[in-house]
Amino acid sequence: MAMTTVQLRSETKEKLNDLKLHPRETYDELIDRLANAAYDDEPLSDEEIEEIRESEKDIQAGRVRSLRDIMKDLGDDRAIRSLVK
Repeated sequence: MAMTTVQLRSETKEKLNDLKLHPRETYDELIDRLANAAYDDEPLSDEEIEEIRESEKDIQAGRVRSLRDIMKDLGDDRAIRSLVK
């Protein structure tokens, strides 16, 4: 395996350390995992894209409900109280 040296700011290294799944995960494993996550292996279908467009039209037309109202309709008083805080 070819080795490459990469210069990182200490802040960047701290962020990478926070993203490790376990302390012994190497930076190579971490960066490979993050790079793979950036690729979308399940692109949106035409139907999903159309549903998103319809949702955007609903939002622009003001056909929306607040989370508070939805939770109230569902009878989740605890969630309502946590939203008020």
